[in-house]
Amino acid sequence: MKDTELTERNEKTGAVLVVGGGIAGMQASLDLADSGFKVYLAEKSPFIGGKMTQLDKTFPTNDCATCILTPRMVDVAENKNIELLVYSEMEEIKGYVGNFDVKIRRKATYVDWSKCTGCEECVGKCPARIYDEFNEGLSRTKAIGLPFPQAVPKKVTIKREFCHFFLKGKCRVCEKVCQLGAINFDDQDQIIERKVGAIILAPGYEVYDAHHSPEFGFGRYPNVVTSLQFERLLSAAGPTGGHVQRPSDSQKPKRIAFLQCVGSRDQNHDYCSSVCCMYATKEAILAREHEPDVDVDIYIMDMRA
Repeated sequence: MKDTELTERNEKTGAVLVVGGGIAGMQASLDLADSGFKVYLAEKSPFIGGKMTQLDKTFPTNDCATCILTPRMVDVAENKNIELLVYSEMEEIKGYVGNFDVKIRRKATYVDWSKCTGCEECVGKCPARIYDEFNEGLSRTKAIGLPFPQAVPKKVTIKREFCHFFLKGKCRVCEKVCQLGAINFDDQDQIIERKVGAIILAPGYEVYDAHHSPEFGFGRYPNVVTSLQFERLLSAAGPTGGHVQRPSDSQKPKRIAFLQCVGSRDQNHDYCSSVCCMYATKEAILAREHEPDVDVDIYIMDMRA
C-alpha cells in the first residue's frame, strides 16, 4: 500500500452521527457533546424525544415522564456542539471507521422553520381533520401543527398526505393566516452531506401491531387498547385529560384487564419482550390512583419484572 493511501486511511474525523432522537440518542448526543465532539443527531420524526414523550409516568419511581424528558430536549436543542437534523432519514453511508461520508435526507415540512414561531395560528383554521398519531388515534388533530405542546423544535409541519391543497389543489388557508409568511408549499426534500468518524444507532422501537393477533379483539372492539394508547389515556395532556375512560362511550370502566405477552412468547415470536410485565404493573398502579374503585386484573404466564 502506498504512503498516500496509508495516510488517507489513517485520517480521522472528530465528529459523530447519532441516528435516533429518543432518550437514548439524546443522552448519547449530550455525553459526546460535553466531551467536546461535534454531534449530528438525525431523527425521522419532526421532533426529538421518541416514545418517551407519549408516556405519563416512568418506572420505577412513577415520576412525570415529561418532567424528566423536556429539560434534556431543551439541552440538546441549545447545545452548540449538536446539530439537530429532525424529520430526516439516512440515505447513504460510505467510508470506513474513523472517516464516514453520510448523506441524510431531510424531508420537506412545507413550512419555513426560520420564520415559524410555533404559534399554531394556522392550526385553528385548517379544515383537514385527521387521527392524532401522537395520541395513538384516540383523538383528532389537523393536517398542520405541532405533534404535542412541548415539542422540540417547536415548529409546525404540514402532513402532505392529508393536506387539502396537495390532495385537491385548493385551500391554502394556512398560508393566508400566517402573518410571518412561513408556509411554503414549494418546499422540497434536501440531501445533507456530513463527514463523521463514528456512528451510533439508537433507532428506538416500534410497538407490536395487535391487529396481527386478532383473537384478542384489537380493532374490532373499541375498548381493547394497546399499552401505549392506555398511556395516553392516563396522561393529563392526553385525549381525556388524564381521566380513565372507555373509548366507546367515554364512561369510567369498572374493570380493566391487562393481557400479557401479546405478540411474544408464542409460536411466531418465542422470545420475551422483557418490558411488558414492568409497564403493565406500572399502568395498573396508575389506573388505581386515577380511579380507586376500578378492579384491575393482570393475566400472565409468569411475572418477569
